[in-house]
Amino acid sequence: MSLKVEVISASNVPNLETFGESDPYTTLKYQGISKKTQVIKSDLNPKWNETLEFDLGGVPISGNDQLEVEVKDWERVGRNRLLGTAKVPLADLCRGGTQSKDVDTILMDGNGQPLTQTKLKMKVTYAPPPGQKQAGPAAATTAAGGGGQEVTLDDEGEGEEEEEEEVDPGPPEIDPVTGQPKPRPKKKKKMGKRRFRGKLSNKPQDFQIRIKILEGRQIEGSNIQPVCKVTCFNQVKQTRVQKSTNSPFWNETFFFNFNASPAELFDELLEFTVFNSRKLRSDAMIGSFKMDIGMVWEQGNHAFVNKWLLLGDPEDSMAGAKGYLKFCAIVLGPGDTPPSMSANTTSDESEDIESNLLRPAGVQLRPATFALNVYKCEDIPRMDTAFLQGVKKFFRIGEEIKELVDPYFLMSFAGKEVQTKIMYCNDHPEYNQKLKIGLQFPSMCEKIRLSMKDWDRITEDDVIGTTFLEVSHISSPGDQGFLPTFGPCFVNFYGSPREFSELPDEYEDLNNGKGEGVAFRGRAMVELKTIGGELPDVPVEDIGSEDVLKVQKFMRKRRFKLHAAFLNATMVSAIDAPVEFEVSIGNYGNKLDDYIAPCASTTQPTNAVFDGSHYYFLPWGGTKPCVVVDAQWEDIAWRLEALNLFEGIIAALESNIEQVKVGVKAKLPTPELAQLLISALDQLVEDCKKPLPTPKKGTHLPTELDTLLTTYRQYEMETLIEMATNLRESATDINEALNEAENFLQILHNLAVEPQNSMPDVIIWMISGEKRIAYYRIPAHTLLYSKNPMYCGRECGKIQAIQMKYPGHKEEKKHDVPALLRIKLWLGLQSEEEAWHQMQKEGEMAVFAETYENQVSILGNWTNRGPMMSRPKFSDSQGKVKLTKEKFVPPPGWQWEGEWYINPELSMLYDKDAGHRTFIDDVYECQMRLPGTNWVESTRPWSNVKGDPSPSKGEMELPAGWVWEDDWQIDLGRAVDEEGFEYCVEATMGGWGSTERRYHLCRRRRWVRSRRLVENMKQKKEKEKHKQAATEGWEYAPLFNMKFHHIERKMDLVRRRRWHRKMVNVDPGAPCFFSMQEADDSDDESEEISQMSAPRMFLQFKNTFKYQLRAYIYQARDILAMDDSGMSDPFARVSFLTQSLRTENIKKSLCPTWDQTLIFEEFEIHGNPRTIEAQPPDIYIELFDHDTFGEPEFLGRAKAHPMVKLDPGDARSPVLQWYEIKRGKDSGGELLAAFELFQMNGKDLPFMPPKRGNLFTVPNGIRPVMQRTGIEVLCWGVRNMKKYQLSSVTSPSIEFEVSGNVVQSNMIKNTKRNPNFGTPHLFFDVMLPKEELYMPPVNIRVRDHRQFGRKPTVGLHVLKSLEKFRIDPVMQGDLDEDDQQAIVGNGPGGEHVVDMPAEGESPKKMFGDVTYSYPQEELSSLKPLNKPSREEEVDYQDIDWWSKYYASIGETEKCQKYLNKDMDKIAVYEFELEKKDGFGEFVDFCETFDLQRGKDDDDEESNIIGQFKGAFKVYPLPSDPNEEIPVKVLGNVPSSEPEDCVIRIYCIRAEGLQPNDPTGLADPYIQIKIGNKSMDSRDNYIPNCLDPVFGTMFEVTTVLPMYKDLTIKVMDYDLVSSDDLIGETVIDLENRLLSKHRATCGLPMSYCIEGPNKWRDAMKPKEVLEEYCKNRNMTLPMFYGNNSAKVGRKVYKLSEFEGAGKVITPDHGPADQRLALHILNTLDLVKEHVEKRPIYNPLQPNIEQGKLVMWVDIFPKSMGEPGPPFDIKARKPKEYMLRAVIYNTVDVILDETSITGEKMSDIYVTGWLQGAEEKQKTDIHYRSLNGEGNFNWRFVFPFEFMPAENCMVVKKKEKFWSLDETEQRLPAIFMIQVWDNDKFSFDDFLGTVELNLNNMPMPSKRAGSCDLKQLPDITMGNTNVKTVSLFEQKRLRGFWPVYDEKNGHRELTGKVEMEIELITKDEADVRPAGKARDEPNMNPVLEPPNRPETSFLWFTSPFKTLRYIIWANYKWYFIIGLLVLLLILLVFLFIYFFPGNFSAWILGNN
Repeated sequence: MSLKVEVISASNVPNLETFGESDPYTTLKYQGISKKTQVIKSDLNPKWNETLEFDLGGVPISGNDQLEVEVKDWERVGRNRLLGTAKVPLADLCRGGTQSKDVDTILMDGNGQPLTQTKLKMKVTYAPPPGQKQAGPAAATTAAGGGGQEVTLDDEGEGEEEEEEEVDPGPPEIDPVTGQPKPRPKKKKKMGKRRFRGKLSNKPQDFQIRIKILEGRQIEGSNIQPVCKVTCFNQVKQTRVQKSTNSPFWNETFFFNFNASPAELFDELLEFTVFNSRKLRSDAMIGSFKMDIGMVWEQGNHAFVNKWLLLGDPEDSMAGAKGYLKFCAIVLGPGDTPPSMSANTTSDESEDIESNLLRPAGVQLRPATFALNVYKCEDIPRMDTAFLQGVKKFFRIGEEIKELVDPYFLMSFAGKEVQTKIMYCNDHPEYNQKLKIGLQFPSMCEKIRLSMKDWDRITEDDVIGTTFLEVSHISSPGDQGFLPTFGPCFVNFYGSPREFSELPDEYEDLNNGKGEGVAFRGRAMVELKTIGGELPDVPVEDIGSEDVLKVQKFMRKRRFKLHAAFLNATMVSAIDAPVEFEVSIGNYGNKLDDYIAPCASTTQPTNAVFDGSHYYFLPWGGTKPCVVVDAQWEDIAWRLEALNLFEGIIAALESNIEQVKVGVKAKLPTPELAQLLISALDQLVEDCKKPLPTPKKGTHLPTELDTLLTTYRQYEMETLIEMATNLRESATDINEALNEAENFLQILHNLAVEPQNSMPDVIIWMISGEKRIAYYRIPAHTLLYSKNPMYCGRECGKIQAIQMKYPGHKEEKKHDVPALLRIKLWLGLQSEEEAWHQMQKEGEMAVFAETYENQVSILGNWTNRGPMMSRPKFSDSQGKVKLTKEKFVPPPGWQWEGEWYINPELSMLYDKDAGHRTFIDDVYECQMRLPGTNWVESTRPWSNVKGDPSPSKGEMELPAGWVWEDDWQIDLGRAVDEEGFEYCVEATMGGWGSTERRYHLCRRRRWVRSRRLVENMKQKKEKEKHKQAATEGWEYAPLFNMKFHHIERKMDLVRRRRWHRKMVNVDPGAPCFFSMQEADDSDDESEEISQMSAPRMFLQFKNTFKYQLRAYIYQARDILAMDDSGMSDPFARVSFLTQSLRTENIKKSLCPTWDQTLIFEEFEIHGNPRTIEAQPPDIYIELFDHDTFGEPEFLGRAKAHPMVKLDPGDARSPVLQWYEIKRGKDSGGELLAAFELFQMNGKDLPFMPPKRGNLFTVPNGIRPVMQRTGIEVLCWGVRNMKKYQLSSVTSPSIEFEVSGNVVQSNMIKNTKRNPNFGTPHLFFDVMLPKEELYMPPVNIRVRDHRQFGRKPTVGLHVLKSLEKFRIDPVMQGDLDEDDQQAIVGNGPGGEHVVDMPAEGESPKKMFGDVTYSYPQEELSSLKPLNKPSREEEVDYQDIDWWSKYYASIGETEKCQKYLNKDMDKIAVYEFELEKKDGFGEFVDFCETFDLQRGKDDDDEESNIIGQFKGAFKVYPLPSDPNEEIPVKVLGNVPSSEPEDCVIRIYCIRAEGLQPNDPTGLADPYIQIKIGNKSMDSRDNYIPNCLDPVFGTMFEVTTVLPMYKDLTIKVMDYDLVSSDDLIGETVIDLENRLLSKHRATCGLPMSYCIEGPNKWRDAMKPKEVLEEYCKNRNMTLPMFYGNNSAKVGRKVYKLSEFEGAGKVITPDHGPADQRLALHILNTLDLVKEHVEKRPIYNPLQPNIEQGKLVMWVDIFPKSMGEPGPPFDIKARKPKEYMLRAVIYNTVDVILDETSITGEKMSDIYVTGWLQGAEEKQKTDIHYRSLNGEGNFNWRFVFPFEFMPAENCMVVKKKEKFWSLDETEQRLPAIFMIQVWDNDKFSFDDFLGTVELNLNNMPMPSKRAGSCDLKQLPDITMGNTNVKTVSLFEQKRLRGFWPVYDEKNGHRELTGKVEMEIELITKDEADVRPAGKARDEPNMNPVLEPPNRPETSFLWFTSPFKTLRYIIWANYKWYFIIGLLVLLLILLVFLFIYFFPGNFSAWILGNN
């Protein structure tokens, strides 16, 4: 694929020359690639006839591409001048197939003016890639591979692009110009996959981002000094500066720590920028790369490892690649394990850069512009104070009232931001502006941020709202994908509540897009287009009027109706004021917005009523409030219907997958599971065949994005059908099929996204008084009605349960529920409203006009006149609007039905004692005094707690149905004095205190009296109340703004009553808003505003049904501890609709068993019972910790549904289920319960459950089935017990409690001497549930025995489940059959079968007197005769422990000699040893259980106070007590006495440590601690290193188990301050010692008695094998000779392990020991190993701080002395000498022009080893006229090198003030540069070459054959270059090319002839050689160079200057000048003397 341009000719080009004519040539530029023609000298009509070809690298041209043409005048001196320019569009070549066109274009001058006479002729030919049939106008779309997610990675496609078969899998081709690897041709084009980030958490948490910058390649520039800067969020770090190289090697790691929410952090940018440190910062940037942090998070392991970045210039996108940067990036969240960032060990030439290059898929980076048209904004809330408006209004200044907001609109992307103009005082601004942001596309950034701000003159601008456009939602990758496009469409903004406040907004974060917005903040009409191939000239420009008119049609609105019917409001938290609910969509329905017509969007204010136990509800009864909101929006129904279709498919698939998972858990037969899966796939296929909704012509207006998304969705649905069908036919494994189905689900979730959703969400607000309390937000599409049921919203018209939420961060702080709603919602077009009414079959919709009649009491008479009347006679409920009955006029289409009647609000009929069975009346007695006087009665002698007037205690009457419990008493249980008084200065100010002061003027005391409800009076009282209310209907209150009640009291001064008048609809669809007639006496401004009034709407239920609920609360487990003792006193409250009940308190338990049935006696539920059965109301269960003092503490909440039985005789029985308890977002345990709801229809209900005292228990049939169970407990000991009440825990015992049964261990006498129990075996014989699901937990309590009989509980552990300890019982008969199968003593018996097959008979019977084991070692005659003698020494030179380590980890180049000898390897675990599969954390003998105490506060570091060591075995027992019980499996245990042990800790190295120094590095060393002993390697700390090699072994003696925890810390050395902890790891040595896997000392592969692998264990292999058999109760091993042995039933032969090829060296031990070791290696024992243990820091407890490579050996002293330890000291580098003799340079470019016009250079050569500071340079070869330089100059570089690791070791101080030298391990690269010397300016750089000593390109023998092909080059695809290692070759001589990369690609600038020799330091001492030509000048001897006589410095050699410069170049001028001078002199003399002589001659005078 190529673009060919034939440049033919030009005519009449301008002539810019003063003398002669222009020398024109033509330059072509395409996509940053430049090519030029030859220069035509002195011709104004040049003819080139030259073809230039552009290789497009597999990327097709797009319709926006163009060819830039420049014709220039070539100048020998100075810069070339522009003659003309032109741009040739290439859209005509995109029609498909090979296209060509002739171009005859007029050129433009530099100012853009046409040169009418100047023309250029060309022919352009385009050959498209194979298989591209058409490109069309959308070529730009196909070229730009989509959103920021699409990335070409190595093995992981991440499902982002379909697999395509490669046509030719040959080596990758690389474009020589752009540096882009050429994509291989594909067979098939497919639509790219889109992957979305999904919803992220807003909860802040710890994150660590690790960035490792490894190296750069081909960084653009000449002689640059590159440095890489990494910007992550708001932190910046940078690497070291690398000197004079285009391929810098950094290998530096940076750590960035954040505490932020994922939603906030993942949208921030991660930027890599490479600078040239030589230049000024403004001009220093070479290239950069940006991505967002979320992109890293989405990769596998949340990491990019060893990837290459393609650097580009963000300012000049046409500039092409600026170089390559290799990096690693890891985003670590809590608990994540970081992958290794170690560099890959592949050599340079074999590294596959193409597959690891991070770049936008399929295309090179292209310039693009996001152009956002911002047309208008609507519904912006007020943002500014109205103070000045009020002043102007007062003084009658100014015109009409202005909107108090000054909005402007912003767009930001990838760190760039652009904004519109500011529209002052305008809440509906019309901007009509285009915002442009330039970018490199496809970008790695995911979100376009759109926000509105309010301009402020003085303070910082306020954010009005923020929303995001996700690039992946509005674009698609792949060949058939499309560029980001959006709209024209409205976008909605959400944030804090709209009400303006002068105070700071506590929910301001919501306006910034952080968290869920709680209110609609406005909307904006925008349109986004992506323009490819260009960057914006101006960021903002106005939109033309034609474009504004075009978008008007997208703003057409239609009328929508939003209906809501509120069925129940329960668990209401606001009880101080009446509660109402507001429903809004957008700004419609917002009761506080004056610009929107009023509508019935709120329920009537209702007082909350007590439910009899704890909660409150709104007593709506059978009259359910309804609201309706009229709104006008754009009709985008087809978009939302598509969403509903997908959500329906998703819901069905999720339900089916869940059924299959339940079947898997229930272990259904495979055929049944297969049938479930097949039916699920069949349904998915059928669902995917459903047609997508399409826009209706004339009604809907689709945008371009709609069309593209529809195509994309249809393609995906077809693909899903194909995939599901294939899975149905080919699935073989259920789990694999489930995984595939989960993938289908993810695809559907990606499809169920509608970016152009302009319909705002529905928001429900709970309002108490004038304050907004809680909200709930519902996406509008879920409520949208459609005539087609499959397009209908899933919640449309259905009852849904809503738990209201507190706004902002209150949701996290408050644990109570604001309110629970049962509600029905419906949204649809007004024309379809009838569908809503048809759904209301259970009740009648009624509409009422409403007004309140208000009166005041004057002198005991009620009147509606007088000065006290602060409200109109008739008004709304708030008293703000005058609403007289006569002025109500029915709206058009409505008419009255009946007259006005009194309809009191139901909640008024409930007193404050409603629902209570006992009630406490209280009243405050108030007194006052003047200063210096006595206390007297106050002017308001009796009041309530708020200070409002109240009747005296004598005047308080006893309500009917109640009896007094006691007399009035003073409340002394408060902060009062002995008389009960509390004091303050002024009663209205508050601040009451219990101590009297002289300045106190007021005091009060509280009187209380309790009363009790008499049951039989209750109904009588209610009937009287309702009767009275029906006649009068008055509500009373002391003042209008206070809470009303229905019974008149003495202090009441105002009253009101509600009047209703019913309306009926005669015209369906007519709006029901009253247009109030003007009142004659109206002069109130509010009348002018509020001439519209909304009616009240109700759903009146005619039928009511009675129900009974039975809640079976059995038990809970693992609930939170709230008391300081580490326990809780839990009880549960169950709330169901209007009632709630609570269980009894369970004292001190975290696993309470209530076993209680709560019976909710008859209560009414309105509605069809069948509806209740299908959608039963939610049951909420809240758990609390009872406290004697203070409020109960909240433990958590669970939600459940009851089993509904409409027939009490229904035989179904509810099943106890575990319900998750949640406390906020945290888990709070589980609750085991079941619920039954019976309809009381006259039939007998089931019998009441049996009673336990006064409580009902859970009945049989529901409670779990019990069986007799045995629990064995191995109570081994306690560890690390912290102090309790300042005293040490020294004498503990342990209580085990299971289901009320308690067993106690004996007491440990002194834990400091022995922390193990003397009698560790305990046994339970208990009745436990048969099903594991109901198994109760085990409570483990540790009590300390103290003086005076005190036994406080010092620690607790709750063992949730015993399932993993369950085993099959072992009967004595089973043991008698085969004693070899006995249960293990040292290990968890029962669950392990014997590892070795057992023998049938005793060995003595089989083999007579043959004995086993060791006696045979004495028979020397049995040893093999051909054993090599010790004289045959084995050569171990250059072999050390590190050789074995490197051989084991695969770094073969560091251990070749070791591998050649075929010696042992070790196991290398990338994790802790105990986490290896099969080892089971080494808890096979006993496990460690953490003991906790007290309340678990988040602020505390740890609540763990110690550990319990033990084990459990659970098995069923015979139900008959007389039957024999199974054998105890934990009976045979080892001694529990302490054991002295030698511990060896081998610390090899650390990887990826967290830096602790400001330099971004650390100075690590190791510190170990065990018990009171501590050791460290502080004196040998490793300076300035994050991957240190320690090579340190510590040996320490300790006593197990007293000091069982080995803590290994990696510390950071600090000279002045205390050393910092980097991280630590803890190893439980006791577990390793007791484990059956023998984790004390790893077993090597072979038994050696000498050499580097010498046996180091205290026990020989045969002893270890014997011990293994003893511990498993097996017969001891039998050895037959030395070459075979029998263990169990199997006979092993040495020949099986040591085949014919096995070489036995003198270092190998005896044959029988070798055989024993081979047998041991077949068992599940720990092998010789190293483990990589992650280390953690308490400051970031869940984030790994690096890894420590190490292992531990444990040697009990009772086993004997251990062998010698391994020598693991770090390898030391060897000293080498590099000698390079620079002989000559050839063909060096001539950079200077002499005064005589000659091209020349003053050449010298510099050289250095990269990383080392010392540079050496030759002398200068002056005045080289042909590029040749002669030097004979020697460079000598001493350096340190590790041959085993192929790296150079450089030690140097980072700064001159640095304390230590930093050791760096770098590749050994020898740099050679050629320079041109200048005396009066900086020297000029001519060329460079980099030579890797390990991988050195071969030199050329002749200068003529030396070129750039000798060197590897990524961009040229020249990677297969012949190279050698100088360490093997020792000496090389020849020519190497030098080059310059000034223009982004290499240019040959010369050749250097040199000889390079590498020798060791010792060899250098034997064969010395001096630098340059200094003494000793030998090896080889260098003679001074034989330079031409023209080589000299001109101003130091004036005679040579005259001879070789002036005379040589100008001698003929001198000679001719002299001759001319002589001639002139002769002429002068002739003229001077001729007249006189001539006259004398004439006169004859001689």
